[in-house]
Amino acid sequence: MKVRAAVLPINAGKFAVALNQDDAAEIGVSEGDRIRVIKSGKSVSAIVQIAFGLISRGKIGVYEEIAAELNLKDGDEVDIYPISRPSSVEFIRKKLSGKKYSREELYSIISDVVDGNLAEVELTAFVLGSYLVGMDFDEIEWMTKAMIDTGEAIEFEKGVVVDKHSIGGVPGNKVSLLIVPIIAASGLLIPKTASRAITSASGTADTMEVLADVNMSVEEIKEITLKTGGVIAWGGATNIAPADDKIIRVEYPLSIDPRPQLLASVMAKKGAVGARHVAIDIPAGNGTKISSVEEGRKLAGEFVELGRRLGLNVSCAITNGSQPVGRTVGPALEAWEALKTLEERKGSSSLIEKSLGIAGLLFEISGFAQDGYDRAKMIFESGKAHQKLLEIIQAQGSKGILKSDDIPIGEEKYVIESKFEGAVVDILNQRVVRLARLAGAPKDKGAGVYIHRKRGEVVKKGDPLITIYAETAWKLEKAIEYAMENPPIVVSGMILEKYPSFKVV
Repeated sequence: MKVRAAVLPINAGKFAVALNQDDAAEIGVSEGDRIRVIKSGKSVSAIVQIAFGLISRGKIGVYEEIAAELNLKDGDEVDIYPISRPSSVEFIRKKLSGKKYSREELYSIISDVVDGNLAEVELTAFVLGSYLVGMDFDEIEWMTKAMIDTGEAIEFEKGVVVDKHSIGGVPGNKVSLLIVPIIAASGLLIPKTASRAITSASGTADTMEVLADVNMSVEEIKEITLKTGGVIAWGGATNIAPADDKIIRVEYPLSIDPRPQLLASVMAKKGAVGARHVAIDIPAGNGTKISSVEEGRKLAGEFVELGRRLGLNVSCAITNGSQPVGRTVGPALEAWEALKTLEERKGSSSLIEKSLGIAGLLFEISGFAQDGYDRAKMIFESGKAHQKLLEIIQAQGSKGILKSDDIPIGEEKYVIESKFEGAVVDILNQRVVRLARLAGAPKDKGAGVYIHRKRGEVVKKGDPLITIYAETAWKLEKAIEYAMENPPIVVSGMILEKYPSFKVV
């Protein structure tokens, strides 16, 4: 069938087209079926979407991906005809029946994920199969290698390359801004690709972006790493393990994180940046992804085994995730705290000790030092880590911030004070994150919270517990309202919440 292209200025993240329902019926396709779109001898496979009333007969709505691939303009004539669904759909159905994938089947699925050949429901079924049925270690290994092979990779011809990763789940985890310059100042290479926030108030990439550009190509990451020893870049701007970002987008609305995908996601990105020695941070405790140390040990064993299969030297640190790392949550506040800590060589003990501990672990597993913690502490206290971070910031494209006090913080603020005398007995991580997000983080870089008192610290009536920062007054009001009904910090003697709750109008 011949139809005219109507270019839709939308990035669909996959090869998809919109057909008029009558044209779809004429060629015998339904929502989610595939057609071949051909122009001047060049063709692509596309997923069909039915547009009721939006696309007239004789036209085909093409998204930006197909328009670019076929060099289509409005009104161009194309040929279309139906084709069968990719074989990977059958492989996904096989897993849902409780069977094991083969190496070739997993490579086919991951290739189709990267190429945008799977419809949303098919990709969701793949994720649910991993979650409900699971995968054995052979399958996880094959999936990880497929994720590496279907994206770009970095190879360093010289130098010892190390990397670190946190599985997340604890707010304020800004340690990469200390660890990377400590490692880089030692002479080792650390090309750190980081994520943006999905459910948290700030990802490492969001925090670093306050100070420097994080959108870099693979070539730029390699160049800056060789020049300065380290980099902190947003992984989503590269084509490193691209299947991961597409899978995460499906996991987010389902609020699930299947263990096979978690393991493959982390290790694919570490393998693709050329790292040979990897430290994994596994925060454990209430309100994190890993509720207990015992569960953390099991996950650590799985990371080590997968690393062995991939030829990576992996060591894990099970860390205290029961309260935020440091005292700040939110991009600008976290950047301020990290830079301030490096400037003054002092700060929150949880931030410093965790950073030195993981940096020290990297020194030890790479053979750089037997007393890794002491070596990391020496570099930190000498000021070399501070100078190295400034060097990395300059190489990545500085935002013009020379010192911590130059970092702009949200001008709208509110201080929550203690109504009791006592001690902080708990900090509820999920409430802290929710509070920072309501204030505007991570989109509003200056939004977030500063935690004045942490667990075990004594407070008097009227002492500040948390300061909320926002860039707009209405977001601050929403955050305050939430904090009043859901106290993020519990002082001994406080009522945690009232049920049923009521308001006097």
